[in-house]
Amino acid sequence: MDRPTSVLVIDDDVDVRDYLTEFLTTEGFRVTTAADGEAALAALTEGPRRPALVLLDLRMPGLDGFEVLRRYRMNDQQTPVIALSALGEAETVVRAMKLGASDYLAKPFDVDQLRDALARVLAVASPIATSVELKPERRGRLAPPDYVSASPAMERIWEMVERVAHTDVPILIRGESGVGKEVVARQLHTRSNRNGRPFIKINCAALPAELLESELFGHERGAFTGATSEKPGKFELANTGTIFLDEIGEMHPSLQAKMLQVLQDEEFYRIGGKRPVRVDARVVTATNRALEEEIARGNFREDLYYRLNVVSIAVPPLRERRGDVALLVEHFLKKYGDKYKGGAFSVPPEVMQVFASYAWPGNVRELENMVRRLVVLRDTSLVLEELAGRRPSSSAISTAMSPGSSMAAAPRTSVLAENSEEGSGAAIGSVTSLQPESVSLKAIGRHAAMLAEREAIHRMLQKTNWNKRKAAVLLQISYKALLYKVKECGIIDPREQASTLASG
Repeated sequence: MDRPTSVLVIDDDVDVRDYLTEFLTTEGFRVTTAADGEAALAALTEGPRRPALVLLDLRMPGLDGFEVLRRYRMNDQQTPVIALSALGEAETVVRAMKLGASDYLAKPFDVDQLRDALARVLAVASPIATSVELKPERRGRLAPPDYVSASPAMERIWEMVERVAHTDVPILIRGESGVGKEVVARQLHTRSNRNGRPFIKINCAALPAELLESELFGHERGAFTGATSEKPGKFELANTGTIFLDEIGEMHPSLQAKMLQVLQDEEFYRIGGKRPVRVDARVVTATNRALEEEIARGNFREDLYYRLNVVSIAVPPLRERRGDVALLVEHFLKKYGDKYKGGAFSVPPEVMQVFASYAWPGNVRELENMVRRLVVLRDTSLVLEELAGRRPSSSAISTAMSPGSSMAAAPRTSVLAENSEEGSGAAIGSVTSLQPESVSLKAIGRHAAMLAEREAIHRMLQKTNWNKRKAAVLLQISYKALLYKVKECGIIDPREQASTLASG
């Protein structure tokens, strides 16, 4: 491992300074020390040889570590700083991180924890700050092993995950539907001290408020009609582990007060319960909504928002990391080629051009579903027509479907027409021409069924003003099944689409 040439240890405790000096020296670093904040600032800003890495005690008499860090970062200094403190409270961690700490260690720590912190910081440190360029084979090492991305924006996400995973502060993950917020949540758990303990996920939009309360907090026998036995809630199941609350912005206001109580007191009552249940669960939440706007509308409690938003991680949409599209297409081709045993399948260049220019409102999930259809149906014209139906003004799609394109000669099995009457932009169409000699009857049947389902679901959503629970009842399917169908068919809520266009 490449090492920076110098490390500055700042601590008022001489024993800590001696211990760190001995350890870091044996690890190959050149160590200097400072016993107080004034000496630390002088060494950081005035010395002839600036350190490439700093270990900073936060609690010191006089000029404490927080103030040293604040003044140092005010001068736009980017040297990585590992904060040290005997206080492990969440507020201490958050304050240090907001001031610009690169990582955090709670005293007492062992050599393995220190080595891990050094490795994390060195892996993501700026070459300008350390004068050490990371080797190519180490770039991207922070991402999960099976995660496909070459985006610097995503690498910064994994850097943040690495910095905060071992703290127990609540994390709010923001991002559009389909960007991979659950992947980030699971990685936060995997890299935390709670790894190996339960990871419990619940979708707050999948259940009505009454059922969601029972799922989250459990109930006692006889608490309500049908409660024939006691049932522990998800919070109890997540004890000592992590609970992931997806789509937290959909939680009914009546439940938000109880959520606030759990975060403040780490205890709650089951439905019908008479004694409190204590839990130790790290809370990670996710939303595709602007919670600040929901607060302004009165739909979300401001005090709960600040409890959940201690650290915020914003996952960028796929359209902001277009370089990942080709990598993801290759990944999904292999994944579904192996799964459906269809063998190798290559995407023509003109289709890849369409993929690269398309906005992907459904993000990675939408791209994955599109590639899966390609692998199953093995007819690129279907995909192009579907994308054209969703975005008829796309020049890339028009080019790909033009007479001079090789795709123009491909057999066409359907034409998708945008439902302009409602102006939703959803791809609603029908099979207008079928050529059995060009595609199997099973494929035609599957595609026709998909189009029929999509049209029925879209019309019912329009009828219910996009109330998915009412639509599910009228369509005589479960709410969860409807959510799956909406995502599978690529149906987009026009309100979300308008918000995306406004923000883009």
